[in-house]
Amino acid sequence: MRRWLMLPPLAVALTACVTINVYFPAAEAREAAKQFVEKVINETDAKPAEPVKPGGGSASLEAPFNERMAAMLARVDVASLMGIGAAQAQGQPDIKIQTPAIQAIQARMEQRFDAQLRGAFDAGALGFTSDGMVTVRDASKLALKDRVAVNQAVAEDNRDRAAVYREIAVANGHPEWEPRIREVFARQWIDSARKGWWYQSGGAWKQK
Repeated sequence: MRRWLMLPPLAVALTACVTINVYFPAAEAREAAKQFVEKVINETDAKPAEPVKPGGGSASLEAPFNERMAAMLARVDVASLMGIGAAQAQGQPDIKIQTPAIQAIQARMEQRFDAQLRGAFDAGALGFTSDGMVTVRDASKLALKDRVAVNQAVAEDNRDRAAVYREIAVANGHPEWEPRIREVFARQWIDSARKGWWYQSGGAWKQK
């Protein structure tokens, strides 16, 4: 009888273990945001990924690394048999940004930035807001003939920004992450801003 009475507390403990492993992967989100933002504002080839060269130095490190990983996995087999391993894997995803929907938005934003927004940022007319959007900071920096087109481009870009923050959260199986995704991206737009561009910080405008 005492053995059965121990089952509810044990079940609660296991549930707690699973729950605490469902977390927002902030480091992965920052890396994904950096990749996305740098591609949009261009210089996409500035930091290409380093390929793994067959027979190169990195290959020599692969075998011992795989051996260490195998040893680690062997030690957590008991946890996976208890159903915790799968829950942890689902609760700790990388931030995926390579879905067709996200890439389509990214391509639109990149084209729009090059065609219309970059020049307005360089002129000091536009700025990155603290909530991950773009706004017309000083319309007087724009020629009269360009103001309508730039305002329209800003509106379209903000729609795409809102859409991509939502899409990234949904694509990763956690729609509730949308505010966190937006927050990470907001910081990254500012971090990636080029010299002379404007951004909001603490309610005030600052120039890089």
